[in-house]
Amino acid sequence: MVAVQQRMMLILSVAVLFVLAFGTWAVRTSNLDSGSSAAAQPAEDAVVAEQTVPEAVVVAAATGGIAPLFTREIQHWAPQIVAWAAEQGLDPNMAATVMQIESCGDPNAVSSAGAQGLFQVMPFHFSAGENMQDPDTNARRGMAYLAQGMQLTSGDTGLSFAGYNGGHGTAAKGWAAWPNETQRYYTWATGIYKDAAAGSATSETLMQCLAAGGTGLCQQAAARLGIQ
Repeated sequence: MVAVQQRMMLILSVAVLFVLAFGTWAVRTSNLDSGSSAAAQPAEDAVVAEQTVPEAVVVAAATGGIAPLFTREIQHWAPQIVAWAAEQGLDPNMAATVMQIESCGDPNAVSSAGAQGLFQVMPFHFSAGENMQDPDTNARRGMAYLAQGMQLTSGDTGLSFAGYNGGHGTAAKGWAAWPNETQRYYTWATGIYKDAAAGSATSETLMQCLAAGGTGLCQQAAARLGIQ
């Protein structure tokens, strides 16, 4: 009888040890699985987030609010362009288009006709004593004139670009009355702006503009800005 009881106690002890060992293993395995899932989840979420962020948001974050097609010299001024355009209620891509054609971002640019600075503003637009090549002053005067064109044309960006180059009075007379320079300016500006407004990374019209002399402007601007 004693032998039987001892055998039963041994079997019971082994069973208890087995249950305890199995329980410990199960808990440990469960924790490891949970930890692996928790570690993997952020990576999966990051992939989903990367796939679902709108392209326009990425572009805005990377460039400060202007399209990526503009040259590096214009991108240098991106935050200021956004601020300058906002003061006049203009699309920053419209302001960037004007700067791209006019100076390629050279704050000290001067034309043969006497136009000054980033936006190539004529001297008669400034008040006495103003520094025509100061970026903020130049932008304020240039953007005010561009905004005036938008007001006069009820928001017609093409006519506003033409007016910026040839004068708003000339722009109002229509294509046939425009000088060749204004016609060319209209073609370049509307083409570049259309691509910029679409968020494009490249612009065939911009390439044509650069080939027609814009590249030299950009090289001069890069040297002035210290861009390698």
